[in-house]
Amino acid sequence: MDNIKFVTDRDPGEREFHQAVTEVIESVKPVLDQNPLYRTESIMERIVEPERVILFRVPWVDDQKNVCVNRGFRIEMNSAIGPYKGGLRFHPSVNLSILKFLAFEQVFKNALTSLPMGGGKGGSDFDPKGKSDMEVMRFCQSFMAELFRHIGPNTDVPAGDIGVGAREIGYLFGMYKRLANEFTGVLTGKSLNWGGSLIRPEATGYGSVYFAAEMLATRNETLEGKRCLVSGSGNVAQFTMEKLLDLGATPISFSDSSGYIYDEAGLNREKLDHIMYLKNVQRGRVAEYVESYPDAVYTPLDQSLDHNPLWKEHKADCAFPSATQNEINGLDAQHLIDNGIYVVTEGANMPTVHAGVQIFLENKILYGPGKASNAGGVSVSGLEMSQNSMRLNWPKEEVDNRLKHIMKSIHSMCMETAEQYGEPGNYVVGANIAGFVKVVDAMIDQGVV
Repeated sequence: MDNIKFVTDRDPGEREFHQAVTEVIESVKPVLDQNPLYRTESIMERIVEPERVILFRVPWVDDQKNVCVNRGFRIEMNSAIGPYKGGLRFHPSVNLSILKFLAFEQVFKNALTSLPMGGGKGGSDFDPKGKSDMEVMRFCQSFMAELFRHIGPNTDVPAGDIGVGAREIGYLFGMYKRLANEFTGVLTGKSLNWGGSLIRPEATGYGSVYFAAEMLATRNETLEGKRCLVSGSGNVAQFTMEKLLDLGATPISFSDSSGYIYDEAGLNREKLDHIMYLKNVQRGRVAEYVESYPDAVYTPLDQSLDHNPLWKEHKADCAFPSATQNEINGLDAQHLIDNGIYVVTEGANMPTVHAGVQIFLENKILYGPGKASNAGGVSVSGLEMSQNSMRLNWPKEEVDNRLKHIMKSIHSMCMETAEQYGEPGNYVVGANIAGFVKVVDAMIDQGVV
């Protein structure tokens, strides 16, 4: 397609960004064909170009008094329906391509929530693993010393992502407050006693499970008794497993960048509590799990393999990829199908490559793409913004009920849109078109800006 070539020629080497753009463009072609105004207004050329890209140096001093330098980024992708909204990621893999892909996905994900939020993303190639609290604090303060010029509660509201949890958000907010001399809802994911929202840490994981439950309901099934493969062991994976247990399912795996655990007997509350303590308090590795539960099996990551054994070696009903982008390739997708998986719900952002997505769609399984199924996190971030604006804190039950309602609405919107365009059951098409139309109609209303 000409639009895809336009992007690949203009941004050579940005593989992840190309992948995200290609998926959306392929899905929305029927909409473009039916609405000549979208082409006349050069909507595709405009929507793939960030409104603003901020790249800056982040110097900081480690505990040995060495001066270190990292790169900081903020991609302000699209503000047609509200202030830029999207997480900050601190990880060595962070680069412009990955952040543009995440920001592009965020635009449509935020539109699906029906909350007034545009899309953005940011972060740094800084790695918080192995760093002391003081080193993380000094880095965050230096990072915010530049970022504070570009954000605000009505402009751009960052949140956490990989490598950015409550500790990092606290240091970032403290520096913003000092520099801006104001206490505003400029970041989400804050601690409860100074403006955070209940259910925010749980929201992405809970939301992905709620979305899976809605998909299963279309076949008159529930999650009760389902055996579920989960990847990752951070917030998303932890609370995915928690909500699966709440709904009667059995998580049987989790992972980190070193390898994965398979627990044939399945996780229970005690085991999940142990995982949370291991990862959140001790900041340990999943391999340590077998020291307490020796019947479980740890498999180290083997980079030489062309597939992930987690998806090949174990039979289950459902899969919840909740680690990072591109963790399921075409081979992995086929292995999942061969092992009886018929529900795949993405807790991570774009964890499945294009070839894998096509395999899921061809086999007509229940496949929830990340821009729909993992929208729970940004939904509750939006609810946190609302609470901050009103100087209110809603109880846990109210936030959880609002989250359930939003995920149910997203599911209905995706399903109805897919049917409208002749692709019943195709949540990829439904999510892409529903989010796209909302954003581009707002862009047209606001003129060429």
